[in-house]
Amino acid sequence: MPNLLAMSFEGELAPSFDLRCLEQGRKLPDGWGLGYYPGGEPSAVVLKEPAPPQGSIRSQLARAWEHLESSLFVMHIRAARWGALTDANTQPFVRSWGRRDWMLTHSGSLAKRPPDDRGVFEPVGSTDTEQIFCLLLNRFAEKGWRSLADADLTVLRDWLDVLDDEGGLTIALTDGRDLMIYADRDLEDALHLGTLTPPYERFALGDDDLVIDLGVRGTKSRKGVIVSSVPLTPRATEEGVEPPTIAWETIAPGHLIVVRQGAVIADVGPPAAGPMTGPDAPSLVSPSVASRLAAIRSRAEPRLFEVRHRTVYRYAKAVERSTHLLRLTPTIDRNQRLRRHALTVSVPCQSKDFEDVFGNRARRLVIETPWTEMTIEARSIVEVTDLDPLDFRSLKARSTIPLVWMPWQRQIMAPYLLPPELAESELDELTEYAMSFVKRNDSDLLDTLLDINQTIFKEYAYRQGSTTVFTTPFEVYANRRGVCQDFTNLFICLARLLGVPARYVCGYIYTGPKDQPDRSGVNTLQSEASHAWVQLYLPEIGWRGFDPTNGILTQTDHVRVAVGRNYRDATPTSGTIYVGGGPETLEVDVRMEPAPVEIREAGEDDTR
Repeated sequence: MPNLLAMSFEGELAPSFDLRCLEQGRKLPDGWGLGYYPGGEPSAVVLKEPAPPQGSIRSQLARAWEHLESSLFVMHIRAARWGALTDANTQPFVRSWGRRDWMLTHSGSLAKRPPDDRGVFEPVGSTDTEQIFCLLLNRFAEKGWRSLADADLTVLRDWLDVLDDEGGLTIALTDGRDLMIYADRDLEDALHLGTLTPPYERFALGDDDLVIDLGVRGTKSRKGVIVSSVPLTPRATEEGVEPPTIAWETIAPGHLIVVRQGAVIADVGPPAAGPMTGPDAPSLVSPSVASRLAAIRSRAEPRLFEVRHRTVYRYAKAVERSTHLLRLTPTIDRNQRLRRHALTVSVPCQSKDFEDVFGNRARRLVIETPWTEMTIEARSIVEVTDLDPLDFRSLKARSTIPLVWMPWQRQIMAPYLLPPELAESELDELTEYAMSFVKRNDSDLLDTLLDINQTIFKEYAYRQGSTTVFTTPFEVYANRRGVCQDFTNLFICLARLLGVPARYVCGYIYTGPKDQPDRSGVNTLQSEASHAWVQLYLPEIGWRGFDPTNGILTQTDHVRVAVGRNYRDATPTSGTIYVGGGPETLEVDVRMEPAPVEIREAGEDDTR
């Protein structure tokens, strides 16, 4: 039986809590309580019951009430050591501070009562838990901290360390937005953290005394963090169907962690141990926004690449008349220079070069000579100088979501602000998913976008052949797999739902020497075909490239060829057959290598 349980999800879920410990013939607990924040509001709702009877009506409410929906849940099942069995002594306890309701639950017992600060907050009952709660809030008030986000976590951990000297102190404290967990320094009171990773059709977990069903009222693919005094086991919800798995880790004694929207965003260890960061950190700790910024802030060196893009079409029956549109000429702008370019077609044709409405360099072909095989080959020498995509960061004031656009700006950006046509229910769920990143990152624009970029990279599987060009962003989100085109489409959809202009980019990526080991094969797949990523328009900064397939910002390993609203606007080759044709085979081969020394030293341009 978990004495303490806390859960945080990205977005809201409506789970069922089945208190089987209250069934006939069981030894009854001294009390139980469940707290949550309906509708994401700062106001908490608590269901609690001291000395519960068997078959308790209140416990049936926790199991069956459809309005029990939140992104944060705190639960406590009590074995009394302090105080009478009354509502006043039953956890979780609630107090209001900083225009929000706070909740605290505590596992363990202190040998000595904490000091009475005689502050604004005073206990109603007689438990050591409520005294700890009031003591902490009084100190928050003294410091002027109106939320957990305002708190100095090192100072908070030091306060808890002092209290921990007096006995068992494992606590969960939440302000309705963040969930703070402190693990007792005594290993005998271990605290466990489970990470729930989508996708899953139905998920339930528990033990003989408590079963939590996350999907009884409809499952959403939500990432989540579950903290429990005992690890809970996944349960089968349908006969013959294997339940999903959950990864449990033991929280190191004396560590304080903060969870927001289903992800660990901070971890503070004991003074001697320090924070759990770096390459040797346990897997339960997620990288912070600061570490993500540090990872991509390094300045790149200019690169010069030789690119060959070869496409071969073959047909069983001769094509007698056809037209084709090619976008195979790399972009020329202040961050990319085209030193040489040549485009050849193996079949006689009429051609015309032009600039399309998105500014891409395009070539239209008209072929009236019968053919069964056609080879299109583009060779380019490209210099890339996108050295530091975040060079504006230190000079720019913080931008937050929602962005505000002037009417003429919104009119110009309209093609890049309209999300794809999906069912309203799907757009609603994707909007809720996008907003979970905003909430996790305190509405900061860049941190939110970096978080989305990293999340798609880490939590979505690169799986060739698992999708088609018709796969929707919602299907990618629900199944958590795809290729670069799918991850780009999902990122574009999420950004546009947040009011951030986003466009599709088609080009090439350098993944290292061909003889470099690549266990997954992903690098080889990306380097031998066109690659896709996202460009987002940041106010007063311009278009910046985000590559969710690799979890990075684009610098000098990416060569841009074409942009558009979606894949169709930027596809490298497309065409229409008017007469002839039959079963088609398509062969695409891309080679991107550092340019030879003699080309790097030459300065002339040759584009045709």
